[in-house]
Amino acid sequence: MFRAFTRIALAAVLLAAPMAVQAADIPPITYRERVLDNGLRVLSGVDATTPNVTVQVWYGVGSKDDPEGRSGFAHLFEHMMFKATRNMPSETLDRMTEDVGGFNNASTWDDFTNYYEVVPANHLERLLWAEAERLGSLVVDAEIFNSERDVVKEELRQRILAAPYGRLFGLMIPQASYQEHPYRRPGIGSIAELDAATIDDVRAFHRDYYRPDNAVLIVIGNFNEAQLDAWVDKYFAPLKTPETPLKRVDAVEPARTGPGVYDGYGPNVPLPAVVLTWLGAEAASADAPALKVLDAILSAGKSSRLYNSLVYEQQIAVEAFSQADLPQQPGLFAVGAILSSGQTVEAGEAALLAQVARLREAPPTEAELNEARNELVTGALRERETVDGRAFALGYAWATQGDPAKANTELAELAAVTGADVQRVAQTYLAADRRMTIRYRPESERPAGQAAVEPAPPAAQPVAFDGEIVTLAPESERQAPPPVGEPADPVLPTPAQMVLDNGLRVIVARSSDLPLVSAALIVRAGAWADPQGLAGAMSMTAAMLTEGTTTRTAPQIAQQIEALGASLSSSAGLESVSVSLTSMSDKVEPAFAILSDVVRNPAFAPEELERQTAQALDGMSVAYEDPGQLSAMAVGPVIFAGTAFGHPADGTPASLPRLTPESLKTLHDRHFRPDNAILVLSGDVSPEQGFALARQAFADWARPTEALPAQPQIAPAARRQVVVIDLPGAGQAAVRLAKPAISRRDGAYYPAIVANSVLGGGYSARLNQEIRIKRGLSYGAGSGLSARRTTGAFQAQAQTKNESAPEVVDLISAEMTRLAADPVTTEELTARKSVLIGAFGRALGTAGGLGGVLGELALQDVPLEEISAYTAKVEAVSADEVRAFAAQRLSPGDAAVIVVGDAEAFIEGLRSRAPDLRRIPAADLDLEATGLGAAAP
Repeated sequence: MFRAFTRIALAAVLLAAPMAVQAADIPPITYRERVLDNGLRVLSGVDATTPNVTVQVWYGVGSKDDPEGRSGFAHLFEHMMFKATRNMPSETLDRMTEDVGGFNNASTWDDFTNYYEVVPANHLERLLWAEAERLGSLVVDAEIFNSERDVVKEELRQRILAAPYGRLFGLMIPQASYQEHPYRRPGIGSIAELDAATIDDVRAFHRDYYRPDNAVLIVIGNFNEAQLDAWVDKYFAPLKTPETPLKRVDAVEPARTGPGVYDGYGPNVPLPAVVLTWLGAEAASADAPALKVLDAILSAGKSSRLYNSLVYEQQIAVEAFSQADLPQQPGLFAVGAILSSGQTVEAGEAALLAQVARLREAPPTEAELNEARNELVTGALRERETVDGRAFALGYAWATQGDPAKANTELAELAAVTGADVQRVAQTYLAADRRMTIRYRPESERPAGQAAVEPAPPAAQPVAFDGEIVTLAPESERQAPPPVGEPADPVLPTPAQMVLDNGLRVIVARSSDLPLVSAALIVRAGAWADPQGLAGAMSMTAAMLTEGTTTRTAPQIAQQIEALGASLSSSAGLESVSVSLTSMSDKVEPAFAILSDVVRNPAFAPEELERQTAQALDGMSVAYEDPGQLSAMAVGPVIFAGTAFGHPADGTPASLPRLTPESLKTLHDRHFRPDNAILVLSGDVSPEQGFALARQAFADWARPTEALPAQPQIAPAARRQVVVIDLPGAGQAAVRLAKPAISRRDGAYYPAIVANSVLGGGYSARLNQEIRIKRGLSYGAGSGLSARRTTGAFQAQAQTKNESAPEVVDLISAEMTRLAADPVTTEELTARKSVLIGAFGRALGTAGGLGGVLGELALQDVPLEEISAYTAKVEAVSADEVRAFAAQRLSPGDAAVIVVGDAEAFIEGLRSRAPDLRRIPAADLDLEATGLGAAAP
């Protein structure tokens, strides 16, 4: 339900009257539609500018259709659809997508389940055949069922039980908000109900809902329309539609007769939270556009009412949010907050109600309306950058409103919303006496004598399946997939660059006619520049850039940027700071003026630093309760100890309060200078336009006379150590093996990334095969290799139930060892290279992705021509080079092992493998200290 998550003169104009976008300026999604005799709906759109194609099948079955007593069934079935069919062994779909440079995935929502792939266009026929296979002849057997049920349990532990607010968003909000409608059931289900399911239940579910007349096939990309029609007729038209009518949910949620309160508690809740919900509208309602605008006014961006009031002015919340949940049947409207340390749920509820009351009592201003519209339109533009984004928009409109054409009328409907409309829907839906208040607090605050009771699963109707049971055909009898067609040649962007007189390097690459521009100003200094004892100083410097300049306050920056429908953000890593801007192309000039101002003239006001520090500390208190986040934060201090990378880039609870405006200003003055920066522009912008924008905004940025600070040279030695961070009550354990790696300019870079792709770079890579697919021990396992300017890091990771942590450590270590011992087969090597090449090509296909690639190349002093050489260099890597790199750099023998979880469940098993392990209570963790703090006895 809550999915995951110019100058002063112009400023005055922007504050008074944000520019409204015209829906007519946004190109529609072009598509055609046909319906087969069996009821399958087919939507298709040709895009000859891409070498790729997306194939998506959307089914009209979601979590609301789960049988009573079988919550989580639609989601479980989503997993099973990736396994075997009559003619495809399990994981064949991954071979057809990931192994050729594409990807596949799926998601389960309240009303629908969607399956989607992006592949090189010459693989289109094979994907159509495969989708028809799993619609018409899916294998549902006990082995597959049990394996995927175990994986779903690990997903539940990771997303719901281990995440500090997973229970609130994933379980409590739907359960508390609905009385009768099946939207009340959590989509991920419960372990008890999953355990109670039978194989007959699953087979009956597929028979009832996976049928042509309950599906839409969407194909967008580079293909011939006549050929597509012939293939669809060949593979999908023969599929039969059952004679039995489709099952449909006809439950009606009763109107609320008064307010309600739901008190929830969790074992790892560092900050209290409160959420208010009201029964809302359905997606097709005439009120839906006004509710979307209302939602944006309340919580879209830092100029929104909830952020301004609760987070910025009152400082009673670290996060405030709203959501107009508009599913197929009437949904919810919600507002909520994760409260600051020391605040109460009662204070949060009162502050939220006050903002809701404001909109009930008076309409929003025209400026607020225009800002909300611009933000919504820019979001739609970002979605339409990719073939899969355009297909999603069509599918979502079909699944929730019954008409894909709604994807093209939505923007006009939003533009027509008036202030009176917003006030009217606030009055209609958000009555104070019809709210449900959900209060979420730590388990320690549960009233004495009140036990935590897990409700028994409701009784389920027994099912006896009497239909056809499909099995995998003997290999000699299987139908072979269609052949691969002729590839479409990609058109790579050609970047242009220049250096301004002040030393600023400017890179521009036109990549799209979609009216969207992405820009990033990159400074060549990151956490390595943090002064001793001030961990997180550069990260806080980056955060403060958008929190006020010498001529703009923080609220003015937010209001002016968001009035343009643009987004502006800043962040710091180990080696750089990036200030990123996304804007519609007709508004990029005023947006650029604000970008220039925040980069060059931050105020570092004491009150803003105090506010940002408090928010960062509260955010850390949340991260310290999440096994995955905490294990990631520990990597740098463990493997880079004693170097400029050997502290958390975002700081620690002890270091952040030591930061002062003067210390941040000193860092900014030293490192933020034009000859230490790179400006990258991409999207709907020509080199001439980009260079002109750069000159206008940055040509008068003076270069200091002092020499640039020296960049550090960091080359730590890998060292075996085992660290356990004990987090009692954690819903899962996070396991990481980490060690220093190589620089980006190392001659072994390409063998390194291919080796990582084989080991853990995707669903079909070895770690996920062994840990998730074969054993069901994790929702996902993988590895990553970050090669930076001076050095890099390798990490392999998985999250698993606490008691399985030692086994997962063994499995990761074994795969690292095997990679160095046995040569990679030609077939596997080709597939894992394709993963890299495909992902690289897709990154170049969006304005932000292209800008990110170019910015990284420039930051690492790699020639920009590398974007044209990348494919050939990946293809040239041999199996011997992969094995040699793994032997030299990826041995588990000198890797650090970091495990975060409830140590009581795994400490003895891990200690038998590593008697010298260090066990550090999470409450005593000090990420700045040698050894991370005092170890427990």
